[in-house]
Amino acid sequence: MSSVRKPCVIIGRKPVMTYVTACLTLFHQGYPEVEIRARGRAISKAVDVVATLKNCFMKDLLIKKVIIGTELVPGRGGKNLRKTAMTIIVGR
Repeated sequence: MSSVRKPCVIIGRKPVMTYVTACLTLFHQGYPEVEIRARGRAISKAVDVVATLKNCFMKDLLIKKVIIGTELVPGRGGKNLRKTAMTIIVGR
Protein backbone atom coordinates (compact mmCIF):
# COMPACT_ATOMS: atom_id res chain seq x y z
CA MET A 1 0.00 0.00 0.00
CA SER A 2 1.57 3.30 -1.07
CA SER A 3 0.80 6.46 0.84
CA VAL A 4 0.29 9.52 -1.32
CA ARG A 5 1.51 12.68 0.35
CA LYS A 6 -0.35 15.96 -0.10
CA PRO A 7 1.59 18.73 -1.81
CA CYS A 8 2.73 21.32 0.72
CA VAL A 9 3.23 25.08 0.35
CA ILE A 10 5.38 26.49 3.15
CA ILE A 11 4.74 30.17 3.82
CA GLY A 12 7.75 32.42 4.39
CA ARG A 13 8.86 35.95 3.51
CA LYS A 14 7.71 36.21 -0.10
CA PRO A 15 4.61 38.18 -1.16
CA VAL A 16 1.17 36.60 -0.74
CA MET A 17 0.55 36.28 -4.49
CA THR A 18 3.62 34.05 -4.85
CA TYR A 19 2.02 31.46 -2.56
CA VAL A 20 -1.41 31.89 -4.16
CA THR A 21 0.18 31.16 -7.55
CA ALA A 22 1.93 28.09 -6.13
CA CYS A 23 -1.38 26.74 -4.79
CA LEU A 24 -3.19 27.42 -8.07
CA THR A 25 -0.42 25.62 -9.97
CA LEU A 26 -0.78 22.55 -7.75
CA PHE A 27 -4.57 22.50 -8.20
CA HIS A 28 -4.19 22.82 -11.99
CA GLN A 29 -1.75 19.89 -11.94
CA GLY A 30 -4.62 17.76 -10.64
CA TYR A 31 -4.07 17.60 -6.88
CA PRO A 32 -7.41 17.54 -5.01
CA GLU A 33 -5.90 18.96 -1.78
CA VAL A 34 -3.06 21.32 -0.88
CA GLU A 35 -1.48 21.73 2.54
CA ILE A 36 -0.47 25.29 3.52
CA ARG A 37 1.98 25.51 6.44
CA ALA A 38 3.29 28.49 8.40
CA ARG A 39 5.14 29.22 11.63
CA GLY A 40 5.28 32.33 13.79
CA ARG A 41 4.65 35.64 12.05
CA ALA A 42 3.89 33.93 8.73
CA ILE A 43 0.62 32.52 10.10
CA SER A 44 -1.27 35.71 9.19
CA LYS A 45 0.14 35.48 5.66
CA ALA A 46 -1.09 31.87 5.39
CA VAL A 47 -4.59 33.04 6.31
CA ASP A 48 -4.30 35.79 3.65
CA VAL A 49 -3.29 33.17 1.06
CA VAL A 50 -6.34 31.03 1.80
CA ALA A 51 -8.66 34.07 1.81
CA THR A 52 -7.26 35.28 -1.54
CA LEU A 53 -7.63 31.82 -3.06
CA LYS A 54 -11.22 31.52 -1.87
CA ASN A 55 -12.42 35.05 -2.62
CA CYS A 56 -10.64 35.79 -5.90
CA PHE A 57 -9.67 32.60 -7.70
CA MET A 58 -11.55 29.51 -6.50
CA LYS A 59 -15.07 30.22 -5.25
CA ASP A 60 -15.62 26.49 -4.64
CA LEU A 61 -12.54 26.11 -2.40
CA LEU A 62 -13.17 24.19 0.83
CA ILE A 63 -11.17 24.59 4.02
CA LYS A 64 -11.00 20.94 5.03
CA LYS A 65 -8.88 21.08 8.17
CA VAL A 66 -7.01 23.59 10.33
CA ILE A 67 -4.31 22.35 12.71
CA ILE A 68 -2.83 24.73 15.28
CA GLY A 69 0.05 23.78 17.55
CA THR A 70 3.67 24.35 18.46
CA GLU A 71 6.89 22.97 17.02
CA LEU A 72 10.31 22.74 18.62
CA VAL A 73 12.91 24.68 16.66
CA PRO A 74 16.64 24.65 17.46
CA GLY A 75 17.68 28.07 18.73
CA ARG A 76 20.88 29.81 19.67
CA GLY A 77 23.08 28.13 22.23
CA GLY A 78 21.58 24.70 21.65
CA LYS A 79 18.27 25.57 23.31
CA ASN A 80 15.05 24.44 21.71
CA LEU A 81 12.44 27.15 21.13
CA ARG A 82 8.71 26.64 20.79
CA LYS A 83 7.22 28.24 17.68
CA THR A 84 3.52 28.50 16.99
CA ALA A 85 2.60 26.57 13.84
CA MET A 86 -0.50 26.33 11.67
CA THR A 87 -1.42 23.92 8.89
CA ILE A 88 -4.42 24.62 6.67
CA ILE A 89 -5.62 21.88 4.31
CA VAL A 90 -7.70 23.18 1.42
CA GLY A 91 -9.36 21.33 -1.42
CA ARG A 92 -12.10 21.38 -4.00
